[in-house]
Amino acid sequence: MEGSESQIYHERQRLQFCLLHSLNNLFQYKDAFTRESLNSIAEKLVADDPNKETWTTPLSFLLKPHHNTLTGNYDVNVMIAALEGKGKSVAWHDKRHGASSIDLDADALMGVVLNVPVKRYGGLWRSRHWVVMRKINAVWYNLDSDLVVPQRFKDEDEVRRFLDQNLSLGSEVLLVNNA
Repeated sequence: MEGSESQIYHERQRLQFCLLHSLNNLFQYKDAFTRESLNSIAEKLVADDPNKETWTTPLSFLLKPHHNTLTGNYDVNVMIAALEGKGKSVAWHDKRHGASSIDLDADALMGVVLNVPVKRYGGLWRSRHWVVMRKINAVWYNLDSDLVVPQRFKDEDEVRRFLDQNLSLGSEVLLVNNA
């Protein structure tokens, strides 16, 4: 199995581009999405917004409505638009139900995306981080860009425990399906 793990594509975290890395890890190849393509999606979301004038601030050149132009940090709207542009659909998992309600064997399920709260620098910096999980060759992996290497889950029960733990900590869980 170790040989198969070396075949898994895994981008590491750089700045706040965790959504970019997560999407490329989900699709399992470099440049499935690029910084430019996600910036373009974010700009289109603003252009299509009927209330776009409310987004204007003195720092609008840097802090855009759906991303930070220097560091990345894209929001969920960019993720959903990017995935829909590749023929995928995204469904929010209802937090009131545990991970046991997720059919991890569904043929349509491409992967699971988590948006997890993070605290850094002794709790002074609070943010959120995108994490993707995907089943590859019948094995579930945590492809978090903060990990040095992908984390292999022993079985689906371990996947569900991981999801339930993250839900209890305030994470959002989104299911990515082949449309």
